[in-house]
Amino acid sequence: MPHSGRWSNASAPCRLEWRPSRWLAGALAALATLTAFSVFASGMPRIAAWPLVLASLGWGVRQAWMELRQPRREWVFPGGEAPILLDGLPVEAVQVEWRGPLAFVRWRGPEGRIRRLAWWPDTLPAARRRELRLAAGQGEASRSRRTMAP
Repeated sequence: MPHSGRWSNASAPCRLEWRPSRWLAGALAALATLTAFSVFASGMPRIAAWPLVLASLGWGVRQAWMELRQPRREWVFPGGEAPILLDGLPVEAVQVEWRGPLAFVRWRGPEGRIRRLAWWPDTLPAARRRELRLAAGQGEASRSRRTMAP
């Protein structure tokens, strides 16, 4: 076949950008608002309820703001024996777990602390989720799960 392209066993590295989720920030703000309403609905004396309402609203707004202020991160899953890179630096003990459309990545940072990030559907479209699932399935990027009973 003179016009067929060459086939290669090597796969291209998976490059993904992690960015803060607006959905998560909105959910945190909504939970804080619901917490404030539930305090009023609980029958707690108003003198004790107001400080709790203000604290819950302040906490929720702060959590949403902190989520949106997190820096963007660049992940590279090269495949094979090459180390996985985060912002150009190799990371260890990378694990990718899935909960429906949510992807959770956990790794050990250079200082030895365990770090975590989550990709929500608004930050990782279906095609990129599929790419991550394929890339993380290679090597030690994810826990191996048996497909059949022992």
